[in-house]
Amino acid sequence: MGVKIMRLLKAFLVGATGLFIVITLFSLLIPSRVRVSRAVLIDGTSAAAVRAQIANFPNWTNWHPIFTSDSATGSWQTNRSANAETSYRIAHGNQNTLLTPQPSDSIATRFLLHAAGENEVENEIVVLPLPAQQAVQVEWRAITKLSWYPWQKFYGIFIDQLTGPGYETALNSLKTFLEQTPVAAQ
Repeated sequence: MGVKIMRLLKAFLVGATGLFIVITLFSLLIPSRVRVSRAVLIDGTSAAAVRAQIANFPNWTNWHPIFTSDSATGSWQTNRSANAETSYRIAHGNQNTLLTPQPSDSIATRFLLHAAGENEVENEIVVLPLPAQQAVQVEWRAITKLSWYPWQKFYGIFIDQLTGPGYETALNSLKTFLEQTPVAAQ
């Protein structure tokens, strides 16, 4: 009877190892960078007003849902790393999220988003004026870098459905704020 159990255990371990190898090999076919993109058109405002709300992180308290519907707070802090870069820290409950500004141009605001225990996300918010429509298009692009672990790669398949609605909600809040606050849009 002990020999039967050992054979079943051996068969189970060989099968589990084989399944793990197949899943790992399959996951190598899944990209390690996942891009999520959402856009919105904002009427009756200028590209400069939109950039002022986006590029200056303290202005996010005017429109970003984490500040308008929750008890989040934001503050600037200097990281204790060798390059001593400055980040904007958002404290929300017991979770801290860091927004680290990256070199930007006149069209896009770039920053890295890092929350404890999560992958670092490269963010880019692109502001494109549309003079013919008297509107401004704002597109939020987020690129998540995944490690080679199979569970990370399979998580990547669902990132758009998990994070996209949050970006969309934030952009709609920005749209509502700028369209309802013409003074802030000038």
